[in-house]
Amino acid sequence: MSPKAPTVGDLLEVQKILGHHSILTTARYTHLTDGTGRNADQLINALMDGFVIDWGTVQ
Repeated sequence: MSPKAPTVGDLLEVQKILGHHSILTTARYTHLTDGTGRNADQLINALMDGFVIDWGTVQ
């Protein structure tokens, strides 16, 4: 049986546990296989597309 692929919710929980301010920091330190890495990239990009980031502010 193959392990369950991580979801955005999983990464957000890890982010919270580790105290990272950015999901990108969490993703950087989360070692994923090629398949789950591609899936995580897509999920993180979809999540980040919902934010408008300017210098010093996030909306």
